[in-house]
Amino acid sequence: MTIDEVMAELKSLGKERTVATYRRHGADGDLFGVQIGDLKKVLKKIKGDQELALSLWDTGNGDAMYLAGLAADGSLMTRKQLDGWARTAWWDMLSGYSVPGVAAENEAACSLALKWLKMKDPKRACTGWSTYSAVLSIRPDDELDHSEIKSLLKTVEAEIDSAPNRVKYCMNAFVISVGSYVKPLLNAAKATAKKIGVVEVDMGDTACQTPLATEMIAKIESMGRVGKKRKTAKC
Repeated sequence: MTIDEVMAELKSLGKERTVATYRRHGADGDLFGVQIGDLKKVLKKIKGDQELALSLWDTGNGDAMYLAGLAADGSLMTRKQLDGWARTAWWDMLSGYSVPGVAAENEAACSLALKWLKMKDPKRACTGWSTYSAVLSIRPDDELDHSEIKSLLKTVEAEIDSAPNRVKYCMNAFVISVGSYVKPLLNAAKATAKKIGVVEVDMGDTACQTPLATEMIAKIESMGRVGKKRKTAKC
C-alpha cells in the first residue's frame, strides 16, 4: 500500500465517538479516531514495510503514528530516528506506548531510556520510563543491568512525589514492570512499591486509575508469572 492509500483507509475507519474518547485522554492534535483493533487489521497489510512505517509517523496524524509504532522494526532504526520519534510524540498514547514499544527493540534502548527519563519535558520523561519498562518485559534477565535497575528504583523512591503528573504514572508502572518481569529483583521492586504506596495521578475526565504497585506485583506473583517475558512490548 502507498502512504496515500493507508491514510485514506484510516480516514474511512475513523469514528467520531473514538475521537471524543481520545480527546478526553489528552489527544489534542490531528486524528481520525480509529480503534486499535481496526489499526491492527491495517497492520496486516503493511507489516514489514519499514519505509512506509516511517512515512506514517511523519504525517503527524495520531492514528497513522500509532500504526507506525506497530509496524516499524525498532532494531532497524537509528538513535537519531528514535530521538526524533520521542521528540514528536504529541500525546500519551504515542509517548507512553508507541515510541517505547519500538525503542525497546533497539540495542540502544536502555541508553536512550536513561537519556529521556532525565528530561524536564514530561512527555519525554514518560517515554524514558516507559521504554525502560518495555525493555524489562522482553529482554532476558541476564542481558539487563541489575545495578542500574536498582538505582532507578531508588530514583523512583526519591522523586516520584515531586514528579509531574503523568511521570508519576510511568514511574509507578516501572516499579510494577521490575516486579513482574525481572525475577532476581522481585524483592527490590516489592520494597520500592511498599515505600511509594498509593500514587496520586490526575487522570482527567476518564475512568482510568493508577494501579497500586504492591497489589499488582502481588497478583503477578500469586499467578506464578514473575519473570515471564513477552514476545513484544507493542500493544
